[in-house]
Amino acid sequence: KTRLKPIFHQRETKNLTTTHNAATTCTMKRGIYSQFILCFLCQWTTRSANGFSLDPSKTSIKPGSRKDDGDNWVVDAFENADPNSVVVGPSRALIYDTTLRDGTQGESVSASVDDKFKICRRLASFDVDFIEAGWPGSNPKDATFFERAKTDLTPEERSKLSAFGSTRRKGIAVEDDSQVQALLDSEAPTICIVAKSHSWQVEEILRASREENLAMIEDTVAHLVEHGRSVMVDLEHFFDGYDSDSEYALQCCESAVRAGASCLVLCDTNGGSMPWQIQSAVHDLRSKLEQPITLGIHCHNDCGMAVANSIMSVQAGVGLVQGTINGIGERTGNADLCSIVPSLALKSETTMTCRPKLNEMTSLSRYVDEILNRTPNHAAPYVGSSAFAHKGGLHVAAMKRSSKSYQHAEPSDVGNESRVLISELSGRQNIMGKVEAIGVDPELASDRALAILNRVKQLESKGYTFEGAEASVDLMILHASKGYCPPFRVLDYSANVYGTNVDSASRFLYDEDDDEKVCSLLGPTARATVKVRTIQTSPTEEDAEDDANTLPTVPFMEKLEVADGSGPVDALANALMRALVPAHPSLQQVELVDYKVRILDPESATGASTRVMIEFRDMEKEKTWTTVSVDTNVISASLNALTDGFEFALLEYADNVLCEF
Repeated sequence: KTRLKPIFHQRETKNLTTTHNAATTCTMKRGIYSQFILCFLCQWTTRSANGFSLDPSKTSIKPGSRKDDGDNWVVDAFENADPNSVVVGPSRALIYDTTLRDGTQGESVSASVDDKFKICRRLASFDVDFIEAGWPGSNPKDATFFERAKTDLTPEERSKLSAFGSTRRKGIAVEDDSQVQALLDSEAPTICIVAKSHSWQVEEILRASREENLAMIEDTVAHLVEHGRSVMVDLEHFFDGYDSDSEYALQCCESAVRAGASCLVLCDTNGGSMPWQIQSAVHDLRSKLEQPITLGIHCHNDCGMAVANSIMSVQAGVGLVQGTINGIGERTGNADLCSIVPSLALKSETTMTCRPKLNEMTSLSRYVDEILNRTPNHAAPYVGSSAFAHKGGLHVAAMKRSSKSYQHAEPSDVGNESRVLISELSGRQNIMGKVEAIGVDPELASDRALAILNRVKQLESKGYTFEGAEASVDLMILHASKGYCPPFRVLDYSANVYGTNVDSASRFLYDEDDDEKVCSLLGPTARATVKVRTIQTSPTEEDAEDDANTLPTVPFMEKLEVADGSGPVDALANALMRALVPAHPSLQQVELVDYKVRILDPESATGASTRVMIEFRDMEKEKTWTTVSVDTNVISASLNALTDGFEFALLEYADNVLCEF
């Protein structure tokens, strides 16, 4: 202790000048013990919520402050150092989410500052260890996020933030690099910088010497560490570089470690590595590094191996995994944390901070898709709506006996659910499974199961598809069950389309200042009339004259409503809503979120059969469902799908039903 204290003081006060050669980095006027202390303090740290920062309860230094509180904190750091700070897989792994930075580089993926805050809070709630929220030195949006994060996020949420950046530019001192300064100004407790580790990339793409690149790595890491930040280094093109010039890639690692990096993130930047190559390189690197340090992995999915490579690296000793929710990212995407986290938890029993929240995985996946306005991947492992869906009759029969027969995990472990699909491949057990799922007494429906199955097969032969329209299947079963009363019935309808302008393109090319022209081009172009029979919600005039408290003598009534719309389907939906809402006010919470039309037999031209699928959402309960209908008349098919959708929305309100026709 007495020897180390004055040496570190010497390291703080003397002028530091660095020179580099291809083999090593020598520090002039900097004692070898001071280098050792710097590396030691960044390695032997107590991990708090923000990763690899010193624990203020055990040392005299505060995270994010400069180390100028005297010499006692050095002694305290040695006395209280935690030897478990180096994380080694597969027993333990840290999860580093980069959805808000690398994920937004994907095609058609964009997030506003407010969107980023929503996703950031949800990720923090899920207990990922690090949230890489952006590159503050590259664009105003990310700079704004980090500035607002200082006040808009809770201390716990801020403690997980990581700011992304790069090493200093070549030919410029690190203190003069505005991009590096922006990283410090972000006040993120963790900073992840990208650095070249492939000698060919350094010389041909960066157009820098090997020595200069090593200096850029060490100078930047040391500068950030001196300002109290925990620093990770993303070693770009690491696996390609290690394959072609392992000696130089190792030098890059050693430069980062020497300067005080807390984690070396090995990047498969081009996504071309295979799992066995990843495993071999990680094993080899660990055997050559002189000083223990947490290794990380960052994989891209260009060969479809990002998840496999990430998991294999953890098996080889990597302790930090970078990835994105739903695997979004540039080109073909990044490693998908929605597959990696469950696989590590359920298959290799890896300890992770977010492990207790695993049953929120599906909800998180769908939340991020919703915020980013993306269509969820139904076939996504673990979290997709089809991940635990069963179609074949043989499979469903086996599942009745044991869920292990055709499922590798329990859906509830990741917050998902098992589903039975109805199609022409279904058996009687599929129908009975659906009957039980919607709460119908199997005894009442068992004798109708075969008839329902035959009807499904017949309809699918005509173009129906029930796999994505389970609400229509539920209604089919209910209508075939004894005692079911629909809440309303459409008696007749009509739809008219009108207008004087046959040039549809001109409707979108107008002068915004010409109100009259705007109204003529963008106003209603269709009108629909709908007549429905529904329940009587108030006494008739005759009843009211006798007794104001008298219930209606007639249990149902007929309503005729007219509504305009931007097209015939929109007009029908509006008219149907106007007719039903007075008797069924819960429909006010229902909205149409998707409308799809597909021509089934194009060779029939204008006489072709059309399949319509409509997706609905209950805004209050955040529940969605889809209905389907097929007809040669697209308007009729649309109305049938609309009617089914509204009827399905009313299933929970059993008192508002129509039992007499």
